Amino acid sequence: MSLHLATTDDGNALLERDPLALLLGMLLDQQIPMEKAFTSPSVLASRLGVERLDAGTIAALPPEELLELFRTPPALHRFPGSMAERTRQLCQALVDDWGGDAAAVWRDAESGAELVRRVGTLPGFGAQKAKIFVALLAKQFGVRPAGWQEATGDYGQDGFRSIADVVDDASKAKVREFKKEMKARAKAGA
Repeated sequence: MSLHLATTDDGNALLERDPLALLLGMLLDQQIPMEKAFTSPSVLASRLGVERLDAGTIAALPPEELLELFRTPPALHRFPGSMAERTRQLCQALVDDWGGDAAAVWRDAESGAELVRRVGTLPGFGAQKAKIFVALLAKQFGVRPAGWQEATGDYGQDGFRSIADVVDDASKAKVREFKKEMKARAKAGA
């Protein structure tokens, strides 16, 4: 597999081998370009001096230290303060509820609906983000519990609707165009 979600090969390689990095990339994918969101976990790993991210380590960092890691130029997110706190909350939830193992969230889910529910309970993941992340797991990582397509709605279908459908530069451009069209429709209807 070769992901095309981050802007760097190292960033994509980390997403492929580190479930927490993938989950954090999805968490950060709001109000910034998707490539920036999915590259930031590798920048965070570099700043921490680690090969893989660890939920327990991140959750245990003093808030001001995590904030500094997010704020240091180039900042990991447009809103480093709130996203550092969401990252800490997500990592703490993984420690508390999943033994610190991000992949445990999806490893033994018996149905797509259960998986969407599990992801949707994580801090920073609402209903739509949970569906997109489950579609990403299914389409690019082979995590396909029974009923995953129904549980993810339109995101589980073929097309170019979300990060789940980005496999190269051409598909990335199509996803961007779809998002732009959806924003224009929403604005026109508002």
